[in-house]
Amino acid sequence: MRILILANHDVGLYKFRKELIEELIHPGTYIEGRNAEPCTVFASLPCGEFVAELEKIGCKIIETSVDRRGVNPIKDVKLLMTYRKILKKVKPDFVFGYTIKPNVYGGIACAEKNIPYAANITGLGTAVENKGWLQSISLLLYRIALCKVHTVFFQNAENQQFFMKHKLAIGKHQMLPGSGVNLNDYQPMAYPKDDTIEFVFVARVMREKGIEQYLDAAKMIRKRYSNTRFHICGFCEQDYKDKILRLEKDGIILYHGLVANMRDIYQQVHCTVHPTFYPEGLSNVLLESAACGRPIITTNRSGCREVIDDKRNGFLVKEQDSADLIEKIEMFLALSWEERKTMGLAGRAKVEREFDRRIVIKKYLEIL
Repeated sequence: MRILILANHDVGLYKFRKELIEELIHPGTYIEGRNAEPCTVFASLPCGEFVAELEKIGCKIIETSVDRRGVNPIKDVKLLMTYRKILKKVKPDFVFGYTIKPNVYGGIACAEKNIPYAANITGLGTAVENKGWLQSISLLLYRIALCKVHTVFFQNAENQQFFMKHKLAIGKHQMLPGSGVNLNDYQPMAYPKDDTIEFVFVARVMREKGIEQYLDAAKMIRKRYSNTRFHICGFCEQDYKDKILRLEKDGIILYHGLVANMRDIYQQVHCTVHPTFYPEGLSNVLLESAACGRPIITTNRSGCREVIDDKRNGFLVKEQDSADLIEKIEMFLALSWEERKTMGLAGRAKVEREFDRRIVIKKYLEIL
């Protein structure tokens, strides 16, 4: 089979889907005992630092410009035309799309040529979730794109219910446990000593990811508990760099920037704090943290609550509520070292049961 993957970013494709690509190209790599013909896998995406790693696996790269957040109709028409040309050249037997623009414009191109494809809804995104003219246009485009879709994969029930409410691809829905987590790459780690209690925020540094609530909590908790530290790992997508550096200078937070290997960070922290109110599919940060045996404090919303058994492997907080976040951090601080460690182990057990990446790969192989 010739498989084409349409994506908008090389980082996400490599970090969360390299195992799928390896299994398709080298059957039996992740699904023990699987005996199948190798597939030829193409990936259409903007080129970045992880393209070389994808090529090492055997994936054939087609460099494609995708304006991830823009609403320029001329650029979007160009993307549709590009996908048409790629389909004509590659002649794929099946196409997988990830994120809204590859799903929409790749879906339209596949429908025109009667090529079977699967759309992956990795979160609605603000354009679809928030009411207004942009949502209306996005839903119209989705309606066209999904008219002949083979399967639409969702990562949480609320996203699926949204599509059902708008009568999009009814009868073709399947649920995935997010992108899953590679349990070999993210092993449980020894729980750190509690001379200092260390928290970490891992995300793009932007308002919708809850950075304001995290900074509010860091300032208040540091005043009350001198034995705490608050780390931030992630690229500043919005105008937060000066504020972050100022708070670091004042000793409120420790800023690491974009971290290539988060395992080094998880090894030293006691808890991951993820107060996002962004329209997540299912948070990979939470899956990886839990897999490493770290308790989680996160928002009580779709894309986050699925990874939490409240008060068992972490705490749920209200959206955009700094006071509630501070309260939950204080509840965590009131626990003994043994209780915190037990929370982390409960999270590891949960991801082993429900979020193993091999579950995701098997779902994809079933539809192929």
